[in-house]
Amino acid sequence: MGNLTREEIEKLAEHCENAELQAYEISKITDDYPQMDYEDAFDIQWEIRRRKEARGNKVVGMKMGLTSWAKMSQMGVEHPCYGFLADYFSVDDGGELKVDELIHPKIEAELAFVLKEDLNGPGVHIGDVLKATDLVMPAVEVIDSRYKDFKFDLKSVIADNSSSSRFLTGGVAKPVSELDLKTLGVVMMINGEVVQTGAGAAVLGHPASSVAMLANMLAERGEMLKAGTFIMIGAITAAVSVNKGDSFTVLFDGLGSISGRCV
Repeated sequence: MGNLTREEIEKLAEHCENAELQAYEISKITDDYPQMDYEDAFDIQWEIRRRKEARGNKVVGMKMGLTSWAKMSQMGVEHPCYGFLADYFSVDDGGELKVDELIHPKIEAELAFVLKEDLNGPGVHIGDVLKATDLVMPAVEVIDSRYKDFKFDLKSVIADNSSSSRFLTGGVAKPVSELDLKTLGVVMMINGEVVQTGAGAAVLGHPASSVAMLANMLAERGEMLKAGTFIMIGAITAAVSVNKGDSFTVLFDGLGSISGRCV
């Protein structure tokens, strides 16, 4: 049991989701609810998910956040978290990212795993993930914390669906047997200028480790990753801010590229 009441969970879910839907900043919720624990934070996130599904939105995937050493250092947090991806978060490769719908968007280069078998923790490890994976494809996540000045603690960000807002996929999908996931390189360009580079090992030492961690974290709530699930593993590079008028392209070694325009 967490420390917050059901009424408080529902109130905070509405508070965080309204900030996302209407694109305005809020102060981190642990300022007003310092007694909040991690179970409370995930309860708030799952209540936001329930609210979206009740309105007819579909959950189309999961994402891990704060999985690179660069990202954890950048945000001053101590371990990763997860969130869900709603259908309206998806932006077409080469499409338009509508900046006015967001607060302070930043882009991250990622990879996405698509499962062909269920993963049910606890005890899931990298080998299990590789065996259960159908395809790996490139992805770009657009994160957008609702917290003022992009400053938060881990409990607050979990409650805010781990800063989820938009994502793009594209390029080429390949089976894991055709990829060296640890050394797979990425190059991020904004307006034709290289702004970040990285490799898959930046994500917890191995990209599949992120998926294993997600399966094990979900098991704590009696949930699992089902065959067919789309999972973004978290940032290979540090996040980079984008503004209206910017164009971005991320190149993935052996997997093509993804691009978009900020309008």
